[in-house]
Amino acid sequence: MAQLSRNPFDLSGRVAVVTGGNRGIGLGIAQGLAAAGARVALWVRDESAGQQAADELVAQGGEARAFACRVDIEEDILRATEETLAHFGRIDAGFANAGFGRPANALKLELEEFREVLATNLEGVFLCFREWGRHMSQREGGGKLVAISSISAIFGTPTQPHYAASKGGLEALARSYATRMGRYGVQVNAIEPGWIETEATEGAWKDETFSSAIVRRIPARRWGTPADLSGLAVYLASSASDYHTGDTLRVDGGYSIF
Repeated sequence: MAQLSRNPFDLSGRVAVVTGGNRGIGLGIAQGLAAAGARVALWVRDESAGQQAADELVAQGGEARAFACRVDIEEDILRATEETLAHFGRIDAGFANAGFGRPANALKLELEEFREVLATNLEGVFLCFREWGRHMSQREGGGKLVAISSISAIFGTPTQPHYAASKGGLEALARSYATRMGRYGVQVNAIEPGWIETEATEGAWKDETFSSAIVRRIPARRWGTPADLSGLAVYLASSASDYHTGDTLRVDGGYSIF
């Protein structure tokens, strides 16, 4: 009888970076990666808050450390990359999750406001992918690059055109990097969450009228939680996804098909 192969989802010995990993979707991803055995670097604006999240991962049996980093500042990306490599020795998977949205009147939206959102949500992903990709291309072993998008990339968002544009752009960016990084054994994908209960969406899911209207369109009949992203994150960080690249994987409870 042939021996069974080792668990392809085991991340032991691998190092994963999660931007904005101290709360919401980023923390859910970090928790899943740590539970699968990865050593996790949390890149966050507030290092003290980030370290608190890292300490929670350690208390749960993982290995984690926080690094101060604003992804809209190139020098921060360069420094955080160096510090992460100095501490962990390598980066095997990078999750570009940091981002934000801000409601605005599409007809009154100022260019500065538009650029501010794109600087974090799109340019930040580019800078992370570029630096993580450089590291992965210069050593053997391949790697994984993952961008966190949103169903705003496919649905019209009348009050957040800047946010939607940033998410649509990062999906195209991920496909472009997938075609370049394949020669180095690096897979590049995007995750497209639907309506997820986080601090950022608290005003929406606590609004009974709005929330009930959303849930009626979700076949799963509930909002998602950050934990609903953790399993997919582990898959995309693992050897199980070594031939899966250039894709956008939607996690929305069926909202987009109903």
